[in-house]
Amino acid sequence: MTVHPSLQTYADAWTHSIESIAELVSPLTEGEWNGRTPCPNWSVRDIVSHIIGMECEQLGDPRPIHTLPRDLYHVQSEFARYMEMQVDVRRHHTAPEMTSELEYTIIRRSRQLRNETRDPGTMTRAPLGAEQTLELALRMRAFDVWVHEQDLRTTLGKPGNLDSPGAAVVRDTLLAALPKVVAKDAGAPPNSAVVVDVHGPVEFLRTVRVDAEGRGSVDGAPSLGPAATLAMDWETYVRLACGRVRASAVSDTIKVEGDQDLAAAILHKFAVTP
Repeated sequence: MTVHPSLQTYADAWTHSIESIAELVSPLTEGEWNGRTPCPNWSVRDIVSHIIGMECEQLGDPRPIHTLPRDLYHVQSEFARYMEMQVDVRRHHTAPEMTSELEYTIIRRSRQLRNETRDPGTMTRAPLGAEQTLELALRMRAFDVWVHEQDLRTTLGKPGNLDSPGAAVVRDTLLAALPKVVAKDAGAPPNSAVVVDVHGPVEFLRTVRVDAEGRGSVDGAPSLGPAATLAMDWETYVRLACGRVRASAVSDTIKVEGDQDLAAAILHKFAVTP
């Protein structure tokens, strides 16, 4: 138990997801580590390398000194370059090297979290030399490992944990991004409302309201006359919001009522992860 209960939810979610990932990849053959995942341009090995690298950074380990190849055409930004470093440096690691480093990293991070005594507002290391609070850092690690667990499950044909502790963290994080998607990115008109109705292992109904100044907010009260309603299952919601699939590819799983153009604009801007 950490000193601050506000961190425990994220620590528990992180633990559940990262241990599930270790269980998923431990029996894989060498070839299976090269399997393509829904995470754009990353293989199974790449995802596990990313997770190891990000957890090592939270432990305070130095970043690898490594020059990226020039033919990584999907690396188009400084953020992508930062993330790719921990991935590319492990691209030639064998399956036993990957599993042993993952297991060792989990042991080290679990010990760190068990002994955590810092205030949740303590500033900690973030990508690109930035800083973030300890609470945000742990929330984002819980978010990240759950989403990547689902990437791996999709690739390996082993669905599960769609309603695990990490799913709740992901739901709340994605919902916090909805007002910007609807009001700013999709340009929903002032004094309008958009309802998002999600069913499945994780269920919720939320209304995004756009005020007279065009600012968005989200709540759980239904709207009597929404400009548009989007209904879909939880897995589709996650895949869309995390940029794993375009709306056109899963249109048969999305039900739209009301303003079709507005709904299309929202779905076009639905992805909120980098």
